[in-house]
Amino acid sequence: MAAVLDGIEAATGRRDLLAGADAAVALGLVGALGAAVTGTTDFHKSTSRARRIGVVHGLANLGATGLYAASWLLRRSGRRGSARGLAWMGCAATAASAYLGGILVYNEKVGVDHTDRAELPDDFVTVLPLEDLPNERPVRVMASGKKVMLVRHEGRIYALAETCAHLGGPLAEGKLEGGSIRCPWHGSRYSLADGRVIEGPSAYPQPCFEVRVRGGQIEVRAARSSLEPAPKEA
Repeated sequence: MAAVLDGIEAATGRRDLLAGADAAVALGLVGALGAAVTGTTDFHKSTSRARRIGVVHGLANLGATGLYAASWLLRRSGRRGSARGLAWMGCAATAASAYLGGILVYNEKVGVDHTDRAELPDDFVTVLPLEDLPNERPVRVMASGKKVMLVRHEGRIYALAETCAHLGGPLAEGKLEGGSIRCPWHGSRYSLADGRVIEGPSAYPQPCFEVRVRGGQIEVRAARSSLEPAPKEA
């Protein structure tokens, strides 16, 4: 927004756009603080390749923020020409950083839901004999080609998607904590009953499955809602 308003001002000399351009820079600087907090969290929990890209992404963002901060100071002192130049350089740095951000999201899957929610079984499918499911120890099973975590906790069987929504960690290797499971990779904790996030860094709930036992076999199917409580053992 600042780049557009600055460009119109430079081309037409319209002084009524000064306040809008300055406000856009100031608001952008405030927003950068929030972006830095969330970006640092993602960086801390990322893989090595994503972390390398994240370093460059973060440095580009820091550079852009510095340019915009200098532009804002120059605006305060009335040096509009220099302020515009620095803001345009900041805009270019932001565009480069945004490109790297796209790589982090679309290629490295940072900050996105890692669970496979497509084509979860609508009908009950057999996954494991009941006698093979130990007490208080999660196991990995397959349901129509999807990884599912089963656990028998306090006499009740629960089933969640086994791939952690945060960065794809194996929940079946996680730690039971009361009525929840903690991912072994980055510590996200999910409710066994409905898959909701109890502790981050994950921002996405785990898909939840309905469970029943027939003829000594455990069967699961996708719950109508990922936040719908799992039914008790039949």
